[in-house]
Amino acid sequence: MGTHLSIDEVALSQGELYTIVTNKKYKGKKGSLVAIIAGTKADQVIEHISKIDYQKRQFVKEITLDMANSMKLIAKKCFPKAIQVTDRFHVQKLALEALQEIRIKHRWEAMDMENQAIIKAKSENKTHIPQLLANGDSLKQLLARSRYLLYKSREKWTINQQERAQILFELYPEIKTAYYLAQQLRSIYNTNNDKNVAMLKLAHWYRKVEESGFKNFNIILNTITVNYQSILNYFDNRSTNAAAESFNAKIKAFRSQFRGVRKIDFFLFRLSNIFA
Repeated sequence: MGTHLSIDEVALSQGELYTIVTNKKYKGKKGSLVAIIAGTKADQVIEHISKIDYQKRQFVKEITLDMANSMKLIAKKCFPKAIQVTDRFHVQKLALEALQEIRIKHRWEAMDMENQAIIKAKSENKTHIPQLLANGDSLKQLLARSRYLLYKSREKWTINQQERAQILFELYPEIKTAYYLAQQLRSIYNTNNDKNVAMLKLAHWYRKVEESGFKNFNIILNTITVNYQSILNYFDNRSTNAAAESFNAKIKAFRSQFRGVRKIDFFLFRLSNIFA
């Protein structure tokens, strides 16, 4: 047991989920694994973690987690003195998913328009020639190929991505607005160390989201409001759940090395010997 823990879920075999608690101090090496419990039901996980001596659990100062209510309940019951920190990457992921939803909506519309144009051309015994944009993409291709550039900041775009983004933003201003909202949220996390300053900037970001009128971004606002305190706790020590995600990746690599998991109990025994 350490003072700074992470809690997350991992799929070991056939999509079966396990709750895993790791000690950040050991950075994925021997001593990292505190507990691994079958399932994600809060009651079951609490029952098993509670078997660890209460004095040791009381020693925990901080625990990073995602926004799942079950994880918050487990952390509250099992580590009562620990400050809960919502992982920043889960918050940013919500904003990026909302942005991609807007892009996908326009892509479906572009596909429908192209299909209708092809049907019309066939009915008139003509060959449909798609209209190409300045960079050589059709409208459908532009929206499909813009997926990855929307995940990145402007500074990391290649020359082709810069050209594609310029055309995309001219044709679809709402994608441009949503992209900058997602980037502003990332900037709040990247550039602020003071909780009060971050709180003020989040309030400004809230106002911009409300003005945008995007339904999916407003859902993010409600999610952030529910987890407001634990999200702000990030700015105390800038703690993330990256250690847990990294450990999950190690488990998956270990699993693939043995071509999957045949016997769960023996696999858990191996994990315990190596990482506990």
